[in-house]
Amino acid sequence: MVHKAGSLADPMDIDSAIPSGAVQGALDGIVAIDEAMRIVMVNPSAQRMFGRTAQQLLGRDLSELIPAGAQEAHAAHVRQFMASEVPERPMLGRGQLMGLRANGEKFPLEAAISQLDVCGDLGGQRYYTALLRDASHEQELVATIAQLNRRLRSLFELLPVAVWVTEGEWVVYSNMACARLFGVARRESLAGRSIYEFLDPAIHDVVRHKVAQALSTQEAVHSMHSRITRLDGSSRDVEMVLAALPDHSRTLVQMVLSDVTKQSQERRDLLTSRSTLRDLAASLVDAREEERRNIARELHDELGQRLTALKLELSALDQSNAVCIPPQRMQSMIEMVDDTVSATRRISMDLRPLMLDDLGLQAAIEWLAQEFERRAGLKIALNLDPAPDPMHQKVLTALYRIVQEALTNIVRHSGADHVAIAITHTGSMVELHIEDNGRGFPGQPLQTPKGSFGLIGIQERVLMMGGQLDIGNQPDGGARLVVKLPLSAEQESTGYPDEGSCVSGALA
Repeated sequence: MVHKAGSLADPMDIDSAIPSGAVQGALDGIVAIDEAMRIVMVNPSAQRMFGRTAQQLLGRDLSELIPAGAQEAHAAHVRQFMASEVPERPMLGRGQLMGLRANGEKFPLEAAISQLDVCGDLGGQRYYTALLRDASHEQELVATIAQLNRRLRSLFELLPVAVWVTEGEWVVYSNMACARLFGVARRESLAGRSIYEFLDPAIHDVVRHKVAQALSTQEAVHSMHSRITRLDGSSRDVEMVLAALPDHSRTLVQMVLSDVTKQSQERRDLLTSRSTLRDLAASLVDAREEERRNIARELHDELGQRLTALKLELSALDQSNAVCIPPQRMQSMIEMVDDTVSATRRISMDLRPLMLDDLGLQAAIEWLAQEFERRAGLKIALNLDPAPDPMHQKVLTALYRIVQEALTNIVRHSGADHVAIAITHTGSMVELHIEDNGRGFPGQPLQTPKGSFGLIGIQERVLMMGGQLDIGNQPDGGARLVVKLPLSAEQESTGYPDEGSCVSGALA
């Protein structure tokens, strides 16, 4: 039997040319056609792929496996291959070839076609074999991977912490939080830039060492503290955690940067506060001992000496058996008693002014102002509203002690000769204003002079009372102190105020 173009070939010719086990067991579909494009052989994988049996396919035109709109182009492509005498080549481009299942479903195909020459008893015959692969599952997998990548990228984009991915020292990816951290408008503007442009030069070697460790160690996470420079030149403290990404070449490193500037400042403020409080505690111990020495000295030098002199006078009178006491000696003893009473009253007022309890805040501050005018030569102007009734005893004591400490600081440090003190009350608050014409507070912004425990003591007293404190300089020179305290005991604070409370100026 001689085969001619266009005649139906005997499948036995092909079965003898292709090992039957290889065709039947192949995972990819195999379809063979003759020169008339009629199907002469189909393996089980191809039958499953197109949803048809061998009986339904053998002898049918190949175009029945191609969607109607693509049949003409496909046939032209096959004819071009037949005429080219090329042994084999892929069919069309990837994803361009479509197949048609028995249920009418279209699906993408990957195909490679090759020539197959069969020699039989009656002569030779050329067939064409197509190796087919259903690409629909692969496309679904690619689409799923792309969707997962988009979700993962969106997750990184919306993370509230800054993340960048580096290869070597170069940024290849950064999220929006990273752009905000570095102060750039678009995150893409960070790509291609060296991370060492932004990191503190003092830690460059440490970062390089950590990156090398991360790349050489499986599943290792390394953290470190660093400082970055933003686009506007300002700096921020960051906590940086880095780990190698599981890419095949192990060249990518992910870095997560958390802005800890506020926490670092709070930590520094806390350490400074602790140090200041330790110094204040030591100063209070020294002040207590100094006060005891002063009281002991005054009791000994003033009260003790006067009482001793008075005792000697009385003893001398007793020994003289005088009937009448000379007026001069009587007057001297009366003066010694008066001086003793005055010294006792002054010592008592320094310890705790009894008139604060008996006569009130206004009288106590007036007496205090007179004493400072007498001792230091200050001119003190008072404008004191009568204290509302009732005012809690702790508030009275706090205001008195603040005025006392402020006047002491003015005498010691300001060089002022005029002071104005005013007390007003509005609603549930009492306000104390103290102004002088001295040198004012040094520094800009104002800072508490080191060792100025008087000002620190005022601050601590105001904070414990739940009040507000403002200290600064006046435009025309001199210092200004404003204290606001709650009138009632119920408004007092047992600790320190919240962030919203006002403690500003030199003590901020």
